Formats: sequence, structure tokens, C-alpha cells
Amino acid sequence: MPTLREAVDDVPAQRAKDVGPTSGSPHTDPAERSAFMRLFYRDWRPTRFGRWANRLTGWWSGLGLPPSLMASLEVRGRVSGRIRSNPVVIATVEGNRYLVSMLGPQSEWVKNVEATNGDAVIRQGRRRHIHLVPVLPAERAPILREYVRIATSGRTHFPLPVGAPLSEFEAIVDRYPVYRIDPA
Repeated sequence: MPTLREAVDDVPAQRAKDVGPTSGSPHTDPAERSAFMRLFYRDWRPTRFGRWANRLTGWWSGLGLPPSLMASLEVRGRVSGRIRSNPVVIATVEGNRYLVSMLGPQSEWVKNVEATNGDAVIRQGRRRHIHLVPVLPAERAPILREYVRIATSGRTHFPLPVGAPLSEFEAIVDRYPVYRIDPA
């Protein structure tokens, strides 16, 4: 049985493991400040209602319907082997297109992309095979700033407002994975 001191020392580690987009991070999801957004997301994960809304949004954007910055990302599941589909927002910076995980590295689509070494399909009216290349943290800040600017619902998961200085985005780059979209 652990001593009181060991138990107290372990509480922050347990809390960090349970909360936040990165293991070891005590950050809570900023979207949960809103009662409306808590219907969709809790503890950096979609709720049952959120999963239903994501399926509907993925279907809609996969057809190529507006807005044009949305798409449906299809990735083979790392456990089931089945194709998993998620709605995503495509941010364009300096002519390159990027995907940002608003829920951090623990997002299921991020884990699946890592397991498939970046092989995926983007649906925006038509299917395109793509390769997702991880972007280094040092290069993520301008991409995150653009994502927060264009992703109206995704921005609620970021602790920074639209128009925040680039230096503030540099402080959070480790919390949000970014992938460059390359043709397959």
C-alpha cells in the first residue's frame, strides 16, 4: 500500500494522464467551458451525440458540399482494420494544405494515421489518396493560427482567440499534431 506522500505525489501524474491532449499535460479542453460544446466533447473526446454529429458532418463534407474547407478523412483503423471516417478542416498556409488535430495527439484519427504511416483518403466530392506528413513543432505555429481563424467549431478546443500573436501559438505547438497533405 502506498504511503500518503506517494499517493499525493501520484495525484498530479494521474490527473495529467486523465486530462489534456497530451499525456503528462494538465490542460483541460477549452471547449468544455461552454455548456453547448459539452454536449459534443468531454475530456478531449467526442460524446455519443458528438460522434453522431461527426458522422453527419463527415457525410456532408465528403459529398463536397459547402463549406469547401471541410473534407472527410478516411483512415484504416489500427485495431479493427476497418475504414474510419472523420470530418476535418483543411488549413492552407503558403500554398500547402494541412490537417490539424483539434483534440490533440490522443485523437483516434491521429493514432490511426500514425499506424498507417500517413496513408489516407480525403473525400471532398471525390476520393483522393493522400499521404499525411507530420509537421515538426517548430513549423506548426502559423498553421495553428490559420486553423483557429478558419475552423469555427474547432477553434473552441484552443486556448487562444482568433488573431492571437504567433508567439502565443508557439507556446502550444506541442499540444496539437499537424500533418501536411501530400499526394499519394
